[in-house]
Amino acid sequence: MTSGGTESILMACKAYRELAYEKGIKYPEMLVPESAHAAFDKAAHYFKIKIVHIPLTKLMQVDVKAMKKAISKNTAMLVCSAPQFPHGSIDPIEEVAKLALKYNIPFHVDACLGGFLIAFMEKAGFPLQTFDFRVKGVTSISADTHKYGYAPKGSSVIMYSDVKYRRHQFFVAPDWQGGIYASPTIAGSRPGCLIAGCWATMVHLGEGGYVEATRKIISTTRFIISELQKIDHILIIGKPEVSVFALKSDTFDIYRLSNLLVSRGWNFNNLQFPRSIHFCITLVQTKPGLAELLLKDIRESVSEIMKDPKGKTTGMAAIYGMAQAIPDRNLISEIVGGYLDNLYSTDPRPFAEAHMNGSPTAH
Repeated sequence: MTSGGTESILMACKAYRELAYEKGIKYPEMLVPESAHAAFDKAAHYFKIKIVHIPLTKLMQVDVKAMKKAISKNTAMLVCSAPQFPHGSIDPIEEVAKLALKYNIPFHVDACLGGFLIAFMEKAGFPLQTFDFRVKGVTSISADTHKYGYAPKGSSVIMYSDVKYRRHQFFVAPDWQGGIYASPTIAGSRPGCLIAGCWATMVHLGEGGYVEATRKIISTTRFIISELQKIDHILIIGKPEVSVFALKSDTFDIYRLSNLLVSRGWNFNNLQFPRSIHFCITLVQTKPGLAELLLKDIRESVSEIMKDPKGKTTGMAAIYGMAQAIPDRNLISEIVGGYLDNLYSTDPRPFAEAHMNGSPTAH
């Protein structure tokens, strides 16, 4: 177990880097779809692995031919998502697994987002491509218990097809004066309450509970997608198969739709490259009437936008759009880094500037 999806991904990358070193690869590379989670970029940064981003097809699935072309003597791992976070598409895992077998490269399937849905979709009545260790060539899978596993926040799992891979995940310092130090994951101290809470949740729900939750979520998602396809001026991106769908528009700035939906109480994520927004269906949205309410709000918001389709984008959506247009991505990193710095600032604001409740100075 790990503290979350990011750590699960980090551990897989660390394991395959160590395995690459063992094979004599001095400068390991990982081949990762452009849509894969940013945790792979973080792992590349932390562990000095070169990350090669592989382009996507029109279905927002990794281009297998492009991945094959990118394989080199330094390739330490291949990656697919099931599903990927931005658009909800599942990469062609069986096709990539054939590459992994042919070139003897470890292959990681990131199922952090939807692992506890896709594992039960077939029993819930929704057949799906095989994505797990039944596919020869898949050597590791990450899945978040704290998402659709409904466990307390801060729990995830990283699984390997063979202990020979897992062994490379561990860290051992045999010569420390404080004794022999060994750690299976990044954290030295791990809260047992989260592990116990995860176990208790899974025992409480049981397979039947997960299957029923999956049935509700996938049914609701597919109903919403089918209705969205009937609305003019918005388009579904890719091939969403699980609980996430993304929208774009060729008529107006899609971030305007995000703004209007936020004002109506819906929390859509703004995406980039291409400009789009996405929504993730959970058990909450399966309650009677909520899917219809979401669709109603989207229809009405689109109608409002179409009164002036070239109108200005305002608020945070406008800032997000501007950020996407800046060619120097290092500048974006600096700005966001400054924002994070500000969050940790302990410099007190003068009392005259603001009261504790944020109101102007009273007179």
